[in-house]
Amino acid sequence: MSEPIVIVGAGIGGLSCALALAHRGLAVRVMERATQLEEIGAGLQLSPNACHCLRQIGTLEQVESAATAPNDIHVRSGRSGRTVTRLPLNPYLPGLYGAPYLVVHRADLQSALLAACLNHPSVDIHYGHAFASREPRSEGLERASFTTSSGTVAFDTPLLIGADGVWSAVRKTIPGAAEAAFSGRTAYRATLPAAQIPAAEMQDTGLWLGSEAHLVHYPLQNGTAFNLVALIKEDWNEETWSAPVSRQTFLKTFKRWSPAARTLLEKPDTWLKWALCGVEARAPWGVDRTLLMGDAAHGMLPFAAQGAAMAIEDGAVLAHLATRHLDAPDTLRQSYETARQERVAKVQALARSNGEIYHLSGPLALARDTFMRVAGAKNLLRRQDWIYRWQPPAL
Repeated sequence: MSEPIVIVGAGIGGLSCALALAHRGLAVRVMERATQLEEIGAGLQLSPNACHCLRQIGTLEQVESAATAPNDIHVRSGRSGRTVTRLPLNPYLPGLYGAPYLVVHRADLQSALLAACLNHPSVDIHYGHAFASREPRSEGLERASFTTSSGTVAFDTPLLIGADGVWSAVRKTIPGAAEAAFSGRTAYRATLPAAQIPAAEMQDTGLWLGSEAHLVHYPLQNGTAFNLVALIKEDWNEETWSAPVSRQTFLKTFKRWSPAARTLLEKPDTWLKWALCGVEARAPWGVDRTLLMGDAAHGMLPFAAQGAAMAIEDGAVLAHLATRHLDAPDTLRQSYETARQERVAKVQALARSNGEIYHLSGPLALARDTFMRVAGAKNLLRRQDWIYRWQPPAL
């Protein structure tokens, strides 16, 4: 096929997929509705399975230069502040899986992927193009139309990839596809300069467990910034899916937490509140010559720290299969769903389970903490072995 593959969305999934396709000799056209890429969210975690993919597309070294490799996940009780366990990350996980466990600012990861795309002759990026519609063509192509500031443009493509997030416009054109749904959880995000944070907190990923809420934090940008995310089980009553929040109202949720946790929570002057929405992974991911990936196909709760990783994995697998089945769209779609859906659905289930476990209270919380101490940190990490040991198909 002479026409480029079209990817809708220049987020982490779309850009990593573009690079994976380009590394396999396929031309790619990335269409982004924004007029320029801007930071959305703050920090994210990249486990070894994601880092293997980044290494394959030539971006891991640049990402590592802007990321932090925390020593442990320091798990603590939100109420008492006592340590429950420490799960070893670096250098323990690289020794097992051959790739690091990183925490990175979303903008730094996106910038590394974007720079690699701009430097690759097979990747072409267009800003200010909002997906409008698609239709199959008799010549074995898909026609994708986009709205721009100057009108509508259309491109023929052998494959249209929807990497346009939880609220995907491409997904709306696929019969039977899942709809995004509010999870009953919200995330409150803030980023602080490292100078405001105790040095001990800048070495690890922190996980504080509490009744109906938990707190995650870790260093970013080579230890110069600190990312906090508080996750709460609550309703959503805002008009949009993200909103600023009253600091005092937010802190009431944590009034019974330990002084150490509250000291961290009280540091930011402002927090941004996000609704956590999901997309059921087992619904159809495509039709004709159109396929979904990343959050568009399977938006998930962040409680397994695998949202970005699953999108990056999708891109690697989809690129691998496209080199084999681009002329057979039904085979491509079936092979892609077979390769990805069960794994992603299993990760979604783990994230939901973690959310329930993290938010236990009373005797159940005591039993959880006791089990985590007795089981041992390395045994607990083995729950994630099936995730971390995954590697992308060879080039």
